[in-house]
Amino acid sequence: MKPMIRVVLCDEKGERFFGEGPCRLLHRIEETGSLRAAAQAMGLSYSKALRIVKRAEKELGFALTCKTIGGRGGGGSTLTEGAHDFLERYEAYRDACVQTDCELYPAFFPGKR
Repeated sequence: MKPMIRVVLCDEKGERFFGEGPCRLLHRIEETGSLRAAAQAMGLSYSKALRIVKRAEKELGFALTCKTIGGRGGGGSTLTEGAHDFLERYEAYRDACVQTDCELYPAFFPGKR
């Protein structure tokens, strides 16, 4: 069994960045309008998707989603302004990793673009 290495990515302000999983989930929430639909589309249980969001919110220190009322399922979720900002900054950092070191990127983001 390989030893596990935990890497925490931070920006110039020391603010934390997360891996691809939470970011993909946030994008799915934005596309589907619902945490439940996003979880289903990704093959996750609702409770696992909720844990991913809550853990990221705890680590980041701000809300990533807010509930909406109405719709076919009785309600949904939208991303907060902080979530949009987080996604933009994370993806810029991730893309910089690709441009800076094509060999380093797969080590941090295996199987991704």
